[in-house]
Amino acid sequence: MADNNTLLDKLDTLVARYEEVSTLITDPAVIADQKRYVKLTKEYKELGDLMTARKEYVQVLGGIDEAKDIIANESDPEMRDMAREELDKCEARRPQLEEEIKLLLIPADPQDSRNAILEIRGGTGGDEAALFAGDLFRMYSKYCERKGWRLEVSSANEGAAGGFKEIICSVTGDGVYGTLKYESGVHRVQRVPATETQGRVHTSAASVAVLPEAEPFDVEINEGEIKWDTFRSGGAGGQNVNKVESGVRLRYNWKNPNTGVVEEILIECTETRDQPKNKERALSRLRTFIYDKEHQKYIDDIASKRKTMVSTGDRSAKIRTYNYPQGRITDHRINYTIYNLAAFMDGDIQDCIDHLIVAENAERLKESEL
Repeated sequence: MADNNTLLDKLDTLVARYEEVSTLITDPAVIADQKRYVKLTKEYKELGDLMTARKEYVQVLGGIDEAKDIIANESDPEMRDMAREELDKCEARRPQLEEEIKLLLIPADPQDSRNAILEIRGGTGGDEAALFAGDLFRMYSKYCERKGWRLEVSSANEGAAGGFKEIICSVTGDGVYGTLKYESGVHRVQRVPATETQGRVHTSAASVAVLPEAEPFDVEINEGEIKWDTFRSGGAGGQNVNKVESGVRLRYNWKNPNTGVVEEILIECTETRDQPKNKERALSRLRTFIYDKEHQKYIDDIASKRKTMVSTGDRSAKIRTYNYPQGRITDHRINYTIYNLAAFMDGDIQDCIDHLIVAENAERLKESEL
């Protein structure tokens, strides 16, 4: 029973904080401070989930004690049978609930609930790498559709034979970054390219970067120092695209707080015919870029503590291989292999992500020694 008590003690210490936060988020002074208010509402939701679990846990533990008491002291056989049933039910639920509570007690990555910027770039392999980057983009588009998330392209550079040399999009929805962050890294493909006459299998790669989208108040940007250019967008979209200067280019000098070096950031956005909309998207990408750079130290710290680096760390690490001749996908981080390549490329990637989340959670549990 000692273990139950430590878990219950931990939950009991959070009750006062939950009550405090629920009062704070109704305080006009807190509501006026947007940054603090957003932080507290997130904490309130997380604590609320723990309070719900605590309530059930107290009931389960109480149910076990009560059932044991009836079995030991009750002479009515029917009552004792009912108590045995109740005991079995509670005993079966208890370990599941304890696992759920342990995971809830681990502090969530504060960035998990954010929207994300998804960047896909063709790597080694020329035209074939660009085609594969296009296949990955289609895979993520289909996946986002299944999840009910909105995916918007902010800039794209098409490959000569199709696909993309680079495509950057924003993904908005519920808990986007916390799910898609597992996709960051190098994706390798093994297949016979359309251009190959001998039928030889080639290996090429594309890199995927998933960044948590920054909120306007996360980073300080001096908008007066941004240099804007406008230009005519090329590419598909009818006559208007080439005649109107709707494409925008942003230049900004930013001092990296981790290195002290001033870097020039250059961002282009050509996706819509509406110049103000393109400006807005370029600004959003600038904020995310700076936020990501400033948080790289935090990400590196986590990575250095973790052994398997499931979701953080080196973005140049090869994470997954897509083998077309054998219809096989292998995720190298968790030795996960499946043979449903066609469905996977059609956006059926949730099972792989679920396995990554389980591996990550097991690691975090080990770390927190709960």
